[in-house]
Amino acid sequence: MIRLFNVYYPTRTLVLLLCEALLVGGAFVLAATYLLGLDTYIALFYEHGIVKILGFTVLTLLLSYYFDLYEPQRISGGWEIYFRLLLVLSVLCFILGGVVIVYPSIYIGPHVLTIGICFLAIMLVLWRRAYEWIIGLSAFRERVYVLGNGGRAQTVIETLRARRDAGMQVVAGASQGEFSGDYERFEADLRGFCTQEPAINRVIVAMENRRGAMPVRELLDLRLRGVIIEDANFLMERLLGRLPLDGLNPSALIFTHGFNVKASQQFIRRLVSILVSFAGLVLCLPIIPILVVAVLLSSPGPIFFRQTRVGLRGRPFTVFKFRTMRQDAEAKGAVWATKNDPRVTSLGRFMRKTRLDEIPQLWNVLRGEMGFVGPRPERPEFVQWLSSEIPYYELRHIIRPGITGWAQVRYQYGATLEETRKKLEYDLYYVKHLSIGLDLLIMFETIKTIILRRGAQ
Repeated sequence: MIRLFNVYYPTRTLVLLLCEALLVGGAFVLAATYLLGLDTYIALFYEHGIVKILGFTVLTLLLSYYFDLYEPQRISGGWEIYFRLLLVLSVLCFILGGVVIVYPSIYIGPHVLTIGICFLAIMLVLWRRAYEWIIGLSAFRERVYVLGNGGRAQTVIETLRARRDAGMQVVAGASQGEFSGDYERFEADLRGFCTQEPAINRVIVAMENRRGAMPVRELLDLRLRGVIIEDANFLMERLLGRLPLDGLNPSALIFTHGFNVKASQQFIRRLVSILVSFAGLVLCLPIIPILVVAVLLSSPGPIFFRQTRVGLRGRPFTVFKFRTMRQDAEAKGAVWATKNDPRVTSLGRFMRKTRLDEIPQLWNVLRGEMGFVGPRPERPEFVQWLSSEIPYYELRHIIRPGITGWAQVRYQYGATLEETRKKLEYDLYYVKHLSIGLDLLIMFETIKTIILRRGAQ
């Protein structure tokens, strides 16, 4: 896997992205060559055709990204890939058609865009078909042995089977996921792997209790023979973008790389938050009066919703939002929002899906109570309960809470204790890998989350 912006991406996904970039650009160059002949050189290099094709390529890749074509875990079947490809090309045609009407100079030559998209449709479908076949070949997959016999090992096996983009194939005794607890059998298997052909490439240690049970000598022998020995938690962290709480102990937090909350880094993050929030308020000024009137007409009550939340170092502060619920929504006490919550007004449901209700929180950012990116702030009454139920919950308070965050762009809304536990794993990953690059990536992915209306209740 390759690390970019402190996030790990499967190598084959980046190869897929790079190859499709070349295919998109190549399709339009091929169309120009076919239609313009000897004038192709002039159109591409003297009439800025290369720059235009680069723009078409970036737009196509962005559309593919927004249709989840680089996140296979979100695609239910092979047929869906081709359906989404056709959607991408349809939206591309619609956008380019509108741009051509406004800016006719975007033409490279007569019918080049039309023929280029036709070429692109054929090339992308054939490429995706070939790509699916290639990644299915055993020669392009790591042979992996999962060492363990409990729920953690089973989770690793299921995850690797579901994530074909990881390029790992669980083999031998671990292939069925049935472990009897006989570690002598594991030792025998590992000794056999030292001479087996084809050999294993990686051993993932997913044992529930390692003390006195882990076959250290055999693992060391494999390690010295070039086999990668990896902890299950570290693999899941890289693969899923979260820090699993199962098996996480204080020593793993103390001695691990990360969790470097430096003053200089926080100053730069604070500066970026102020600039982005100020720009956001300026952009939202035209629609704020409309939202104010809409909230007043939607139901009786105040325009703004004020609520106490827990912020940096556990200090409480007042968060501001446009009101989306009825005025008496919590007359019986604090409760979590749920899907299709009856307390939410019809306008409020729309505002939550589009995140328009959170515009006033930009003021919280300018006041220094929040950052633009960070774990979402929770209510004090919930924090006290969650801290007693979920280990390491307080760690999310070592940085400012944010309007958006890693958990918000990678996971659903947390309405139960188990979902909140899962969201904490994403928050801990963010705190561990804190960086400006990761913040910018989250801001970019937030746009996709808002457009696709994910993760809101």
